Order: sequence, then C-alpha cells, then structure tokens
Amino acid sequence: MTVESYLRNYVRDIADFPLPGIQFKDITPLLKDSSAFRRSIEALVNLYDPSCYDSIGGFDARGFIFGSALAYQTEKPFFPLRKKGKLPFEIVEVDYGLEYGRSTLAIHRDAVMPGDKVLLVDDLLATGGTMRAGCTLVEKFGGEVVGCAFVVELADLRGRAQLEEYDVRSLIEYREV
Repeated sequence: MTVESYLRNYVRDIADFPLPGIQFKDITPLLKDSSAFRRSIEALVNLYDPSCYDSIGGFDARGFIFGSALAYQTEKPFFPLRKKGKLPFEIVEVDYGLEYGRSTLAIHRDAVMPGDKVLLVDDLLATGGTMRAGCTLVEKFGGEVVGCAFVVELADLRGRAQLEEYDVRSLIEYREV
C-alpha cells in the first residue's frame, strides 16, 4: 500500500464547511491515530532532502502541527506564519486572498535572515493564496523558498498555478472525477 492510499484512510470529508458548497478535508482522524501521524511525518521528511533547507515555516494553525514535527525530526529551526494579531514581537504582514475571503499573514522580523533556505509546510493546498503569501514574506527578508510541502492537495482548485516558481509537493492529491 502506498503512503498516499494509506493516509487517505485518515482524511474525512465534511460537507458544507465552513460555507455551503465547500467539501472540507478533515485531517483530525490522521492526527488522532499515532501510526498515521507518524507515517505522515516520515513521508514529509522524505519529500525534500533536509540538507537543502535551513529552517521550516509552518502556517497557522494545522501547518504548525506538521511543520513543528518535521522540524523536530530533521533537527531544523521552526518559525510560525500566523494570522493577523497573533504574534507578540515586531512583525511584517501581507494581505492575500483565500478561496472564500481575504486574510492577513504575519511573521516575526527575525524569523528569516538573508540567504536562509526555507521549507514551508501546511496541511492543505487549495487555491494557493496562503502559501503564496508565506513565500512573499520569506522573500521580503532575502530568504529563499526551497519547497512548499502539503499533506493534502485539492488539485482541481489549481493552487499550484499560484506557486509555479516553487517546488510544490504533497502527500495526498484529491481530484474530482
């Protein structure tokens, strides 16, 4: 059994969440099962050679779970990318579009240094707006995004189109039939 087919067993669909017409991919069953979670972290480690990046950025909120576990496993520093108003130190923000609204993403001024090679991690790739905003923030500080890693990708929403210049990889890909 492939990692993708194994992990699919731990993602459930929630209809009409958070809005009517949205088919939400819920990863909480994957998090609840220690073997599935461990396997997802091992698979994320194997997506990119850890020697190609200096640090890992994880997105608010589920990206924190995967990003910090990946940082622990690879012995790399971790930094959070958070929603507006959640970071206590000096920040830089960027506004961006979501599949169903707008938001603001922030990082601490000292999260990324010029020349840092950064792997960005989130649980889900939909339209790509959140990850694109994260890439913009890393690059504002002179960092280089070496990869954009996801547990789940909703391929039909074409988030990769927003991230064409980056190396995008995911563990599970969903396509409507």
